[in-house]
Amino acid sequence: MSSPAVFVPMAQADARAAVDWIAKDNPSTARALRNAIAQAAARIGARPGIGAARPHLGTGRHRFLLLRGFPYRLVYTADTNPPRILRVLHPSRDLPP
Repeated sequence: MSSPAVFVPMAQADARAAVDWIAKDNPSTARALRNAIAQAAARIGARPGIGAARPHLGTGRHRFLLLRGFPYRLVYTADTNPPRILRVLHPSRDLPP
């Protein structure tokens, strides 16, 4: 069995902020978001190549996975073992350099 992807501190902060923001109005949706993020980390750990490569947004080592059921995108490295989730971004935010 593979290990889930690991979250770097910035990705942990992104996820926490998203869950906290949603929890203000809808705690059950916030829990669902937290679960969806954890499930995505497990899927990335099992199959690091599942995310889309976006060479125009960065190096080829970064991949982007749209979170199921939510408008968030996980940015991660597929070439590390385990993969490292770098950011959890909402589409209304600009991608950092």
